[in-house]
Amino acid sequence: MTRKTVHLAVYDTFADWETGYTTAHLTQNGGTVRTVGLTTESVTTMGGVRIQPDLALDELRPEDSALLILTGASLWDTGDELAPFARKARAFLDAGVPVAAICGATAGLAREGLLDDRAHTSAVSFYLAATGYAGGARYVEADAVTDGGLITAGPTEPVAFAREVFGLLGVYGAEKLDAWYRLFHDSDASAYEVLAG
Repeated sequence: MTRKTVHLAVYDTFADWETGYTTAHLTQNGGTVRTVGLTTESVTTMGGVRIQPDLALDELRPEDSALLILTGASLWDTGDELAPFARKARAFLDAGVPVAAICGATAGLAREGLLDDRAHTSAVSFYLAATGYAGGARYVEADAVTDGGLITAGPTEPVAFAREVFGLLGVYGAEKLDAWYRLFHDSDASAYEVLAG
């Protein structure tokens, strides 16, 4: 991981639980997580937690980031308020900087056309089909999918989502990444030995 700063998009109705593994283990491994809002006004997550964004979306530049993370939120399905985050994701991908989207954020990317030509997943295929996007043939039934610089996952897969982020950014080598996943996804206590080694 050459660039150490990862940007986490935050907005009202942000799904708190979807990125906890990702952000905690990135920071424990030398990364920095900075939050990005539409503005720097505080937002309230789905769990009722107030977050003060570190910077506004229009200040965010792909060259200053290792990754943009977009989580689910009720707002992805109720209008266009979060569309600027999908447009920023396009700018990141166009600049060769990866993007990771989970849950409702995948619908935002579908509406932006970013899933039309990339393998991807989400909660279920018909959820994305309802956006009218053209990428249905590229939908994969999987916990999480990485295609080039884009990671997608469904809302029940925060551990698989984190695994894909860590793999893409080189946070852990293959053996440790597998052990990390077995520990947090499968509760496999034998994985502790690999992680401690």
